[in-house]
Amino acid sequence: MAATFNHTIIASRDRERSARFYRDLLELSPAPSWGPFTNIRLVDGVLLQFAEPPVEIQMQHYAFLVDDDLFDRAYRRLCDDGIEHWADPQMQLAGQTNTEHGGRGVYFKDPAGHGIELITRPYL
Repeated sequence: MAATFNHTIIASRDRERSARFYRDLLELSPAPSWGPFTNIRLVDGVLLQFAEPPVEIQMQHYAFLVDDDLFDRAYRRLCDDGIEHWADPQMQLAGQTNTEHGGRGVYFKDPAGHGIELITRPYL
């Protein structure tokens, strides 16, 4: 069997809030959760597990490849919810999207402060 990505744990201050943020943004259904994890499953089966570790949370970067229709809906949600966003990872081009790599992209932060990127075309 070839290696595939199965799951990751995303540190959060409020695991339920973070999971709901990603579910709403990416239009995902709830997944079974257990123990210290609140889970969501991406359409390819990858599990995102949200937990509240007793440590200072260090920012991580998570990028999601979405189709154009989902990008439009997610971007509209970001704007409607007043979530600060940028066209660039340096956070210089506020309130904009980019057209890099033949697609569109946007950067913003999740409720725990992690850097999130939505793109419509893969880099490679």
